[in-house]
Amino acid sequence: MTRAHLPGILAMAAIVVASNILVQFLFGQWLTWGAFTYPVAFLVTDVMNRVHGPRAARQVVLAGFAIGVLCSLIGTQIIGEYGPLVTWRIAIGSGLAFLTAQLLDVVVFDQLRAGRWWRAPLASTLIGSSADTALFFSIAFSSALAFIEPANDVSWAAEPLPLIGFGPIVPLWVSLALADWLVKLGLALLALMPFRIIVRRLAKNRG
Repeated sequence: MTRAHLPGILAMAAIVVASNILVQFLFGQWLTWGAFTYPVAFLVTDVMNRVHGPRAARQVVLAGFAIGVLCSLIGTQIIGEYGPLVTWRIAIGSGLAFLTAQLLDVVVFDQLRAGRWWRAPLASTLIGSSADTALFFSIAFSSALAFIEPANDVSWAAEPLPLIGFGPIVPLWVSLALADWLVKLGLALLALMPFRIIVRRLAKNRG
């Protein structure tokens, strides 16, 4: 790790901490405010990958993972109105989803880096985001994985409701996952311009 990697690490740390705080606050019926900050982590990873290479990107991911684990451990010790702010299922799901999705992002980006400038960041973010959503919500809320934390009652997440309010009847957590995934997809597209601008400026500064 070099001093050039420090901005990426600090940016990732800020995103992870902010997302862990903002996830406690609802945005509408299906989302939390954290859904809008967390996807920026993929932008940071992709910028580091483009400018400094996959090794630097992985170092930033591992730093973010360590900070995320620390945030989750702190959250498990803070008791809110309905129990710990972070259950062990959420902690495990969050950590595993982050690490898997971000490292997958690094691999996909590196494989596509020689193509059009937008191809690698878009494809890697879409694939990583999909893996992140699937892993987190299934581990944290699926009744099929209740054995992970038997004492944690997540029966509320299995309540049958129309998919995001108007689709077929599915467990509530599926609607939460779909809403989260749609936000990630939208932000993946919006992040292309900031990616292009940041990469150009960093490359110019290095040159």
